[in-house]
Amino acid sequence: MDLLTYKVIAALLILLVALVAAYFPIKKKLGLPHSESLELGEALASGIFLGAVFFHLLPDAIQQFHAAYTTLIYPVPELICVSGFLLLLLLERLSLSNGTNATTNTIPYLLALMLGIHALTEGAALGIGATLPETIMLMIAIFAHKGSESYALCITLIRHNVSIRQIILIIFLFSLTTPIGILLGNTIHDLTLANRGAALSGCLNAFAAGTFLYISTLHHTHFHKHAKDTQGLLEFASLVFGVIAMATIAIWT
Repeated sequence: MDLLTYKVIAALLILLVALVAAYFPIKKKLGLPHSESLELGEALASGIFLGAVFFHLLPDAIQQFHAAYTTLIYPVPELICVSGFLLLLLLERLSLSNGTNATTNTIPYLLALMLGIHALTEGAALGIGATLPETIMLMIAIFAHKGSESYALCITLIRHNVSIRQIILIIFLFSLTTPIGILLGNTIHDLTLANRGAALSGCLNAFAAGTFLYISTLHHTHFHKHAKDTQGLLEFASLVFGVIAMATIAIWT
């Protein structure tokens, strides 16, 4: 098989794993609107996002910036990351002062947008790959966390009472982003354009890291306040498990 065939297979597999990962929380949503197991799933999703910040998004952003700007000393990716965190915090404070739930209703869609952009740039990186070993390595890396991100996104949408129809649409579009990125990346052959793409990808990854950090910390604690200490400990354990899962994935990616 030629390299293009491998890329097509990678796109189909990544699409499949994203859809399958979202199937289970949607099935639970249809059968049982709310339960303790869903609370644990939400905590697990927060752990996945928190782990993605420190083991995937932010390190990738720093690496991409250093590759694009070899003489750069100032921590620009870290600055962009903090900006993303502060932006969501500001939106929350403004919504509280105005007595509205605008931020709460906006966060799941912003999260879906950031995940989609991140998945698109990942797919483009795979599509740009010029050798089979590079393509296989990137495919494994994307395949490893695509399912967990799809699951976490679905759980977050359910938490914010997004309708099932909208959830299915958002998950389907999110699942398509990486294959579309692979298709776009495969058309990129100019080295200068690729370098600019790396810098842009670094900005997006850093900003996404800041938004994910907010969602997995301050936003998570806002929704999880339990009278039972045992339930709180179980949720903490689920969150830690999500972080450990992403840390384990980072060994191979």
